[in-house]
Amino acid sequence: MYWQDSSRIDIVKPMGKIVAIGGGETGKPGYPVETPETNREIIRLSGKPIPRLLFIPTATSGSELYCSVIKSHFGGRLGCDMDILYLLDNSPPRREIEEKILSSDIIYVGGGNTLKMMIAWRKQGGDKVLEEAYMRGIVLSGLSAGAICWFKQSSSDSRKYTNPEAGLIKVSGLNFINALCFPHYHTEEARKPHLRELIKKTPGTAIAIDNCCAIEIVDDGYRIISSKSNAGAYKVYFSKGEFHEELIEQKTEFSSIGPLLSK
Repeated sequence: MYWQDSSRIDIVKPMGKIVAIGGGETGKPGYPVETPETNREIIRLSGKPIPRLLFIPTATSGSELYCSVIKSHFGGRLGCDMDILYLLDNSPPRREIEEKILSSDIIYVGGGNTLKMMIAWRKQGGDKVLEEAYMRGIVLSGLSAGAICWFKQSSSDSRKYTNPEAGLIKVSGLNFINALCFPHYHTEEARKPHLRELIKKTPGTAIAIDNCCAIEIVDDGYRIISSKSNAGAYKVYFSKGEFHEELIEQKTEFSSIGPLLSK
């Protein structure tokens, strides 16, 4: 059953914990950790002193370097008990997928090819297990593709992995949050016009998130976390023939998500 706002529009399932990050580095060689506040909040949200964090690197086809960086940061620096789930074509059996996901305190999904990731998840049944994790209150988090996946739809550069000249496309996520999600909002110039194009054809709103910024959603409340003063998140929608872009205020306390996801 979905949580509903006063206009009776399905918005978000109850009892969920999601942290969606617009982009940023996690400490790969030669780069800093650009989202430290958000990463610490992900751990705090688990409620565990040493949480079990499961990294899902499907969107980069299980890149060894990416896995090493995440293990070093969340395991080495932040003290999580780390594990990795390779939801690819040679994925483990459904029982192992369920055991790994549902025994975790935190799921962290990496960036990369969103379309390829969503196809693989649905093929392997990972989408259904992640929905169960959401309903159980396991923290669902991630960056770029790992932010997109929790929402209804998004803009994605997935085609560019096979064709550098390809434009952005629309990709369907898991729809735990009934809104569009646009990462890297002010970093990649093509994002903004593509958002305008999609939002005209889509009822409801979009959440556009800059690099080094995240939206944290707990049950029916949300707040914005930023690691840089110029990084923010925006409510974007099309109403009465006009495109609207509103900076979402950053507050310490949580605000009701209903107004954010309604025009």
